[in-house]
Amino acid sequence: MSSTLMRYATPTIIALFLVSLVTGIAIFFHVGPSAFHGIHEWLSMVLILPFVLHVWRNWKPMTKYMTGRPLLISAVASVLACAVFFLPMGGETGGRPPVFALSQQILQHTPAEVAPALGMTEDALTAKLAAAGYTVAPDQSLNAIAEGSGKSMMEIAGVLVARVQ
Repeated sequence: MSSTLMRYATPTIIALFLVSLVTGIAIFFHVGPSAFHGIHEWLSMVLILPFVLHVWRNWKPMTKYMTGRPLLISAVASVLACAVFFLPMGGETGGRPPVFALSQQILQHTPAEVAPALGMTEDALTAKLAAAGYTVAPDQSLNAIAEGSGKSMMEIAGVLVARVQ
């Protein structure tokens, strides 16, 4: 492997970890631009390559960590921490915050049904969706409109709650 790649593996891990740290904290506290989600996900994927290079370069010292109790204890604690998120939290939301279940329920309805809850007419909501690049067909649910327009549930929800300028 090129010595240049190996030389930059650890500094790249540090830099990408700091990006992941900042964006992860912002996402957790629901602050910052929506771009943080994409940054956090994609640059975490990019982090895999320098991590592999770092492990490869430092394989002998890494094997000492792998034989000791600290790694075993840390691994077990990490798995248990992850497992908590799979436990049912009650209700029909599957452990997710109820607001997500509510959003999914709302998006199963048509613009005509949802518009009054948003303080709009069906025509105004349809125009707002069309202006945002959605193809609106009569009697289609908002989920179907998003899917038919090649967009996600999160994207259409963002359009629904955005103020018209």
